[in-house]
Amino acid sequence: MIATHLPVLQVAVPLIAAPVCVLLRRGDYAWVFTTVVCWGLLAIAALLLDQVMSGGTISYRLGGWAPPIGIEYRLDGVNAFVLLIIAGTAALMMPYARQSVEQEVRPERRHLFYAIFLLALTGLLGITATGDAFNIYVFLEISSLASYVLIAQGRRRRALTASYQYLIVGTIGASLILIGIGFLYAKTGTLNIADLAVRVPALGETPAVLAAFAFITVGVLIKLALFPFHVWLPNAYAYAPSMVSAFLAATATKVGAYMLLRFVFTVFGVHFAFETLPLTEILLALSLIAVLAGSLVAVFQSDLKRLLAFSSVGQIGYLGVGIGLASVTGVTGALVHVFNHALMKGGLFLAAGTIAYRLGATDLSALHGLGRRMPFTMAAVVIGGLGLVGVPITSGFVSKWYLVQAAFEEGLWPVALFVLAGSLIALAYVGRVVEAAYFRPAPPDAEPVGEAPWAMQLSTWALIGGSVYFGLHTDLTVVIAERAATVLLAGAP
Repeated sequence: MIATHLPVLQVAVPLIAAPVCVLLRRGDYAWVFTTVVCWGLLAIAALLLDQVMSGGTISYRLGGWAPPIGIEYRLDGVNAFVLLIIAGTAALMMPYARQSVEQEVRPERRHLFYAIFLLALTGLLGITATGDAFNIYVFLEISSLASYVLIAQGRRRRALTASYQYLIVGTIGASLILIGIGFLYAKTGTLNIADLAVRVPALGETPAVLAAFAFITVGVLIKLALFPFHVWLPNAYAYAPSMVSAFLAATATKVGAYMLLRFVFTVFGVHFAFETLPLTEILLALSLIAVLAGSLVAVFQSDLKRLLAFSSVGQIGYLGVGIGLASVTGVTGALVHVFNHALMKGGLFLAAGTIAYRLGATDLSALHGLGRRMPFTMAAVVIGGLGLVGVPITSGFVSKWYLVQAAFEEGLWPVALFVLAGSLIALAYVGRVVEAAYFRPAPPDAEPVGEAPWAMQLSTWALIGGSVYFGLHTDLTVVIAERAATVLLAGAP
């Protein structure tokens, strides 16, 4: 039955579809084909999550070879949840992509753009689905190389600089991860994650295990863009094409968070990482600095996309806080925030792209009076911004509630205060956007401007509306995240 092959189809379908886009030779044909593929991947991800929630962990053996000798795709509540986020984000953004790509990418490159996009999607899905440590590196390289090309398609020359900077930093991060995996293989003789979860804790605090932990953790933190390893993120998000900024903001760092969870909790174990080593103190320190520094820098940005990029640095800090607390409540909050931030920041970057589509700029000065001229777009920006602040009825409130609750459970009330302080600073930078759009008059010579095409509005509001829906109906996300957190804290492979 085809249902038994869903794990490999989740990765193989976009990988095979990418060269098909090249053969289609036309951007509009490639867009239609990519849209069908992305919605098919969303259906597969939903079916896989349902199977995991109802039947437990799925183990898929490639080529019929039994693990740990053969390559295995292994799905539990953690990566099935992340697969849904990646596939869902890609599918919901595809209606937006057509007009946005037509404006920002030259006609002869559009079919190639969709081919590279599918390769980036393949890499992200592969990282999440595979149960093999080396294949995590392989898929990481696929997604990273494709992302460098996508970022370089931006209209400004600075997009090339941002892509090059990301290439250098990303290569360093990937190399560190590969070195760490090499240490694990040399010491255990296996690359299967479930097998590593059994063998690595038995080795104790040997130099090879300590070195592997250090290399992998730092490498993953670079891909996650946690302070101070975030240097690649602001320019990459600000100068990439609008569709790329939104997609990467919603998915790339979330996969980085998944990698950190998988290696730290599953491979090395909670006792080794958080009790033997001071990972809690390190993660909390870096994450709380990220929350404050990223948010403060965002307040002083004069461009909406750069403001949102630095806001992402702060929001990634919340993920680090939840993981660093190493409790069921904290990890639940981190996983819920992975989902919620994908909705909020994805929708906000799409809204920023919509503004750029109509005005040709995203400077805050260009937003003066835009609340009356583009009311639907600016309403999406305001609602998404309130989600970043963590206002009740938005999904951002739910994840921050769990993080604050986790901090109090651990007796770390200063951490809760930092989370609340980050929300207040977020209110300041969101307030700057609201002021420009609603309380500053439009320039006298401003040309009339209308809303963007309905397809772009549809994608934007699907994500922003989702952030409100899941702020009111928390059962689905919280139940899945709590179950996944319980599995991680138990150390189950």
